[in-house]
Amino acid sequence: MAELVGPLMRGALASLGIDAVTPADTGRAPVESCDLIIVGGGPAGLAAGLYAARMNLKTVLVDGGPIGGQLLNTELIEDYPGFESISGGDLASKMGDHARKFGLDIREFEPVEAVEVRPGGTKVARLESGRELHAPALVFAAGGRPRKLDVPGEAEFAGRGVSYCAVCDGAFFQGQELAVVGGGDAALEEADFLTRYASRVTVIHRRGQLRAQPILQARARANPSIDFILGARVREIHGNGVVSGVRLERDHEERDLPVSGVFILVGFLPNSLHLPAQVERDAAGYVLTGRDLQTSVEGLWAVGDVRAQLTRQVATAVGDGTTAAVAVSQYLEGLRDRRRDVALSPARERASARSET
Repeated sequence: MAELVGPLMRGALASLGIDAVTPADTGRAPVESCDLIIVGGGPAGLAAGLYAARMNLKTVLVDGGPIGGQLLNTELIEDYPGFESISGGDLASKMGDHARKFGLDIREFEPVEAVEVRPGGTKVARLESGRELHAPALVFAAGGRPRKLDVPGEAEFAGRGVSYCAVCDGAFFQGQELAVVGGGDAALEEADFLTRYASRVTVIHRRGQLRAQPILQARARANPSIDFILGARVREIHGNGVVSGVRLERDHEERDLPVSGVFILVGFLPNSLHLPAQVERDAAGYVLTGRDLQTSVEGLWAVGDVRAQLTRQVATAVGDGTTAAVAVSQYLEGLRDRRRDVALSPARERASARSET
């Protein structure tokens, strides 16, 4: 496996006590070294990779699946500047191709087991394959995972009527009645999408009002195939081998709603568990960052849906990735400056000693 870090950076890191290891250096897990590791291939990670590669940083991006992140679960995107309407998959493909054009090393289906900070500051991405990536800087862009209802039947019928992705599974329910649980943007977008296949879609939301953008609410309410049950909670998903209905509680009364599928879209949880404990998070597990998106650990950045922020959109994710890449470049330049200072120190001391004599 080839060494990815250049001699200048390798020397700079060594002078600072940061180990830029290559496979020849150790008998342990195979190791690659580079300037920057990016964990996660959604819009934030791809934007960071594009900018980093364009600034001539040796950058490796790893993702446990195909690149695109949440884009792959989105049928149409209509609020990303420059594209009046584009599918999530097409946008992900364009972003990946653009980043590769500048030399970004993208490795799909390469799950990360853990992120570590070794003595001296080396950032390590331990891969499930047993290999390791080492770098002085790491951008964590791992996004999130669907939030679950944690009701009886949810786990039992997962993949047999319970789904978290309408784009992925909607076509399996041609001509059937479905339920969508949630009241945000994703829930209404997915409900609208599901009417391509379903005979009827019922949106169930625990609050009395929806949280989605007004334009999405108007679109859903104008769709004759969508019904709404507000102020209701799902208490159970039931069936016999496959889903046949949900039990709802509303105004202290329970009722059954016959459906063949339940699409749960109640938000998601940040994938921050792979980060070391010293990385500060909020109560919900989202990573806390500074204005340059660096975390509480020097040389480690968090971008996109995994960090605490006001909004989670494609445009903001791309902005995060851009900001982090520029900050990483400045950080690495600082390491080089420190290396030059360390190298010049003995000469300065000798010159000072001569002037004193």
